[in-house]
Amino acid sequence: MKQKHASLKVRDFDLEVKAVEDGGTFKGYGSVFGVVDSYGEIVAPGAFAESLAEIKAKGRPVPVLWQHRSGQPIGVWDELAEDTKGLFGTARLLIEDLALAKEAHALMRVGAVSGLSIGYWVRESSYDEKTGVRTLTKLDLVEISLVTFPANDEARVDAIKMKLAHGQLPTISEFERLLREAGFSKTQAAVVANRGLPHLLRSESEGAGEKQAAIERMNSMLDGFSLPSL
Repeated sequence: MKQKHASLKVRDFDLEVKAVEDGGTFKGYGSVFGVVDSYGEIVAPGAFAESLAEIKAKGRPVPVLWQHRSGQPIGVWDELAEDTKGLFGTARLLIEDLALAKEAHALMRVGAVSGLSIGYWVRESSYDEKTGVRTLTKLDLVEISLVTFPANDEARVDAIKMKLAHGQLPTISEFERLLREAGFSKTQAAVVANRGLPHLLRSESEGAGEKQAAIERMNSMLDGFSLPSL
């Protein structure tokens, strides 16, 4: 079953320190093909091809952001291309011009900043109801950030909130994982997700008014959502 939708999301990967050079240049994968991530999603080869072609045609480089903060660009991606493994790129931090870029570079060299995270819109995907896995087949690349911790829980919560903001409800598997990350046991998360969310998903199919009401209820719940202190 294919679906087209717009959903601003993030996707995290570890960054190897050995890929960081003295002049502020570093290399790494912003996405890897064929691996099911914590959202229950998998990126298909070719998913970035159309977006990369559009970016090249516009002549506008993809920015390196600090922690997904749009007001804090610290460099640019000079090269981005798909290979057999995933989306690979070479980036350049503006360490001679920006103090934050210089700080980020120093933190990367010692391993205190250890992740890459891409921000993207989902243009097209397909969902396998049997496995609960969504395959992302066409993505719009927006930015690639340096992050302190890859795959952090707050980013996952924010990603689901962004999905709701664009008129979509999470899948049952996404919601169950969110509950697990919040500290619920596997059994508790399954009960809450499978008893509560299906009603909202049914409402989505009943019309625009019911769908909006369902989204508002989910947003209200997430507004009070807090992760447990460790």
